[in-house]
Amino acid sequence: MDPFYSNIDDDAIKKEKSKARILRSSQWWKRRRSTGICHYCGEKSNPLELTMDHLIPISRGGKNNKGNVVPACKSCNNKKKYMLPTEWETHLETIDGVKPEG
Repeated sequence: MDPFYSNIDDDAIKKEKSKARILRSSQWWKRRRSTGICHYCGEKSNPLELTMDHLIPISRGGKNNKGNVVPACKSCNNKKKYMLPTEWETHLETIDGVKPEG
């Protein structure tokens, strides 16, 4: 088994997705996305169009807490899918041939 994948059961995933719905409606999240800036590409967009992305995806053992969620544009969120931050950086390096900043 790949060491970067967890064996998460469906009930745990459902529980975390439920927590995500609650967090998305919180004032904290509304303030967090109010800048309208995507965590990944840095592009500015309408704050209401930003999605909640889990740095460590729920399906890979991530939790719904303020330290694990960031605002992301739909394009970046769709491209990142279930990647961990290190996998995402490697993916960007492969595509662009340039190491991302940060």
